[in-house]
Amino acid sequence: MLQPSRNPNDVSAGDASVFGRAWLMLTLATVGFAVNFWAWALLSPLGPRFKDSLALTSFEQSLLVAVPVVVGSLGRIPVGALTDRLGGRVMFPAVSAATVVPVLYLGLAGHSSLAALLVGGFFLGIGGTAFAVGVPFVNQWFPPERRGLAIGIFGAGMGGTAISALTTVKLVDAHGMANPFLITAAALAAYAVIAALVLRDAPGRTVPTEPLPRRLADTLRLGVTWQASALYAVTFGGYVAFSVYLPTYLKNGYGLTQADAANRMAGFVLLAVLMRPVGGWLSDRMGPVRVLGGTLAVVLAGAFVQSLTPSLAPVGTTAFLTMAAALGAASGAVFALVALLAPENRVGSVTGVVGAAGGLGGFVPPLVMGSLYGAYGSYTIGLVLLGVVAAAALTFTGTGVRHSVSRRMPTASSH
Repeated sequence: MLQPSRNPNDVSAGDASVFGRAWLMLTLATVGFAVNFWAWALLSPLGPRFKDSLALTSFEQSLLVAVPVVVGSLGRIPVGALTDRLGGRVMFPAVSAATVVPVLYLGLAGHSSLAALLVGGFFLGIGGTAFAVGVPFVNQWFPPERRGLAIGIFGAGMGGTAISALTTVKLVDAHGMANPFLITAAALAAYAVIAALVLRDAPGRTVPTEPLPRRLADTLRLGVTWQASALYAVTFGGYVAFSVYLPTYLKNGYGLTQADAANRMAGFVLLAVLMRPVGGWLSDRMGPVRVLGGTLAVVLAGAFVQSLTPSLAPVGTTAFLTMAAALGAASGAVFALVALLAPENRVGSVTGVVGAAGGLGGFVPPLVMGSLYGAYGSYTIGLVLLGVVAAAALTFTGTGVRHSVSRRMPTASSH
């Protein structure tokens, strides 16, 4: 039976079919992640429409968008722990099928009042927990020297939010409010059936036996949980913050139209998504500490350049795209670090906590940027603060994180 940590050269000699199945499982997991994230992001593009049709205040609109994100982020903690126990074969179909219910409710009946939208948005957050299912599932299918790339490829499924951003409003305009919700529900249901029939947990998967509360408590005692959470709050949190706030920044700071700003934001998101597997692949070869150090240094430099408010073409555009690439690669490197340092039977639990930190980390910067712009009419201080946070994360990576990796791999302290 193939063990998850087996050398890939041995796989080609006797177990090529099993190793090939690992790539099939990775593909299915990535598709499932993308479809669930597509559902998770359905309300955000419709926020302005609901604000007008239901006469919402700006706070109520923000709350409507925030509820599924917060629930999806915090829900990763128990879902990750459950995945350690039950496996992705059970959890992927379960999460996908459960998400169908709020999607149908919102499309058919739950968009007539703020209260109904908030109830639907709360349960829509289930879709955001799919991330904590896929990381431990993929991790156990691949040997350690390929986990960075594999988890990075899976992480690119976060591009499912772009499907929602690009299609939801157009489908509502063309066919009515229910249309995008019905299409997404059909995709979720189809995936749940396929996953139930085809997904298999890795041979030799280690299953924890402790009760869930004890496993969560033990997970919170692990150094890697807090180290990776801090780094993911900066890296993925930075990506989330820019993807949410960049259109407003470009409109206020450079006078772009809403459509032009949205298109540029889409380019930022696409580059970050594409670079996530690259960050994992580089971590397999150079070690996650080096990748994190390099990418955080790039974010620091990009934030400093942009704080000077240069012309958008070419300097400003270059700065933002460079930061997008660095944040995407760094997000991939964080989970290469988790795969390296977390115990095999606690990867899901650690992923849940780290994923929650990343999701919640994206909420603070837009609030800070908006407040500072309102007070000073400039984004300079906000971008300087981003640089300070990147510098702190860079220092932490070069000290505490490097030390943890050195203790785990004393012969490869630079990794």
